[in-house]
Amino acid sequence: MGVHPNISATRFPKQGDHLHRRVRVCFHYDPTKTFPGEIVRDDTEDPFITIIAIDDGPVVLSTECQYSIEP
Repeated sequence: MGVHPNISATRFPKQGDHLHRRVRVCFHYDPTKTFPGEIVRDDTEDPFITIIAIDDGPVVLSTECQYSIEP
């Protein structure tokens, strides 16, 4: 656990344009196996975290996968 100045009960980092956008996610740079998902957090200020909810349940950080925004 930790503490961050931009996150509290009443404050959250500003969110970017990709929030709620649909994405295709793959792991280990394998584009033959992709999973649909949605970006549920897209910080444009510190701590700059992007979180993706994959449709079949898992939630991953953008640093744990590769993803592309669906048109």
